[in-house]
Amino acid sequence: MTTTRQPYARQFVEAAQSQIDRNRERAKKGLEILLAREEPPVGITPKDVIYSRGTMRLYHYRPWTDEVYRVPVVFIMSLVSKPWILDLTSGQSFVQHMLQEGFDVFMVDWGIPRPEDTNLRFEDYVDDLMPRCFEEVQKATGEEEYTILGYCMGGMLALMYGGINPDAPIKNLICAATPVDMDGMGLFKTWTDKRYFDIDRLVDSVGNIPPDLMLRSFEMLRPSDRLFSYVRLLDNLWDPMFVMGYRIMYKWTNEQIPFPGETYRQFVRDLMWENKLLNGTMDIAGKRVDLKAIKYPVFNAMAEHDHIAPYKATRPLTSLVGSEDTEDITLKGGHVSLVAGKNAVGRLWPRVAEWLGERSV
Repeated sequence: MTTTRQPYARQFVEAAQSQIDRNRERAKKGLEILLAREEPPVGITPKDVIYSRGTMRLYHYRPWTDEVYRVPVVFIMSLVSKPWILDLTSGQSFVQHMLQEGFDVFMVDWGIPRPEDTNLRFEDYVDDLMPRCFEEVQKATGEEEYTILGYCMGGMLALMYGGINPDAPIKNLICAATPVDMDGMGLFKTWTDKRYFDIDRLVDSVGNIPPDLMLRSFEMLRPSDRLFSYVRLLDNLWDPMFVMGYRIMYKWTNEQIPFPGETYRQFVRDLMWENKLLNGTMDIAGKRVDLKAIKYPVFNAMAEHDHIAPYKATRPLTSLVGSEDTEDITLKGGHVSLVAGKNAVGRLWPRVAEWLGERSV
């Protein structure tokens, strides 16, 4: 009887020791997270600043291939998030994927608005800063044409730019998680109802919209998400790859930046209340935003479970432009996982590179 029990006893001891080791690793990783030790490296793809003004920076990423596609790609980020979500870390970087595929990549980083930037409006971004950035891209590459890839509000800015510049040498436009129909914005639409939401009082009182307010509004869309993320973290604290991924996404989510006050006022009044981009009644710097003037190829990527830019808000995009070469794709995932992380690696990125490669020669 003794000899038959020994293997089971050995297995029990080994299983117990494995659980002890796992719990020890959980405790170690938990302390590292709580104490914010060893901040995860993000946005580290080699690049050069080729133009700057105020807080805005235009990056040119150093090529990874001996030959690059003729038409450069310019990433346009949202105004309220840091751009390194598109350049997370090695192996999980949209920017690196495009470089590996042979594209010449640029990025517009709007920076963190200062108190004196509260007067910035859509006109400043769309009719001033963006044209200057595109001029610098042309100088750097020697090519007149360029592709714009806009994420979230970056896609909205790209649409506005194209709508007031019908003769701009834009070769292609890619929009990811870009809302155009504000009636489909769910709780954001409800919260900004003009009957209850005093946008003028808010902007006049605080200037730039504080990042904490932006963060809490996003969290209130799915109040339980943060709690469940902690539960998943606790279950996987022993896994260094999971912990690293969690810390990177947690860092980006919590590093919200202010929303320039006057731009936010325009956003609420012209878009959330009047839906002017959808209705074709929006003006930028006295010029009508005519989306039908966009005749170049347009690629519209949407996330099936996006709670920030819901499917209903992003779906009409290609029906608004004048191009005959359009493509809509809806992928599983949410607002962030559409463009970043392991899901995007095998879903969106290859599709974008393939679609764009055929139109960048």
